[in-house]
Amino acid sequence: MAKKNIFTDAFGTFYFLKRLIIFILGLVSYRRFNGFNKLKISGAENLVDLPDANVLFVSNHQTYFADVAAMYHAFCAVNNGYLNTIKNPVYLLNPKVDFYYVAAEETMNKGLMTKIFKLAGAVTVKRTWRAEGANVNRMVDLTEVENIMKALDNGWVITFPQGTTSAFAQGRKGTAKLVKNQRPIVIPIKINGFRRAFDKKGLRVKVTGVKPTMEFKKPLDIDYDNDDAQTILNKIMVAIEQTEDFNLLHGYDQELKAQKSEETLPN
Repeated sequence: MAKKNIFTDAFGTFYFLKRLIIFILGLVSYRRFNGFNKLKISGAENLVDLPDANVLFVSNHQTYFADVAAMYHAFCAVNNGYLNTIKNPVYLLNPKVDFYYVAAEETMNKGLMTKIFKLAGAVTVKRTWRAEGANVNRMVDLTEVENIMKALDNGWVITFPQGTTSAFAQGRKGTAKLVKNQRPIVIPIKINGFRRAFDKKGLRVKVTGVKPTMEFKKPLDIDYDNDDAQTILNKIMVAIEQTEDFNLLHGYDQELKAQKSEETLPN
């Protein structure tokens, strides 16, 4: 696997360019998370003693870019000793640069702005089940898997195991297989309120006065030798609270259906 050096990251992007992009995007987005809306962070103490590489963050997903942007703020803040707060943006002067996020290739190739976001640390993949708004069925590109492994070998990586911003969508086994093979430390992240505060792309403030939350949980307890991919995926989905057990609306709908069934039964 390729390695970073003092000038470039694992993918050949110059560090000075990444620092500049993260700084500018951080300044532009700062008021979105500590002005128009107030981001509430918890569990950042779980990040303090993590190694510099082979750490995988798994999270639910609510917008294309606001989720990741907020994570950049949180990681940069922790990198400078600020826990559970982003109130002092001086941390943008010393960003966490060996941080990567997995993103859909088609999303990251739409327009100049997304291509700039890509330089900040995107590892792009082609979704195997959906493309350009249509269902597809294609093989996993092993080169893309190698790129994610390269990112893990050289830093921290965030991935969204559901591969969509839809709440309570099923998790994809690809993430679990990666965990099984690469054996990273897995940190779950639970976010909420981003869908209400921002538009779907996460570029426009939709509502002000919202308090989005981001909770960093303790590393998952994974038996890499004995847990199979499905077991690992189940642990991930429970940790990011995206199983049906956490879907209160689904439970309410099921109760209504049961009540209606009972009412229609003959006496």
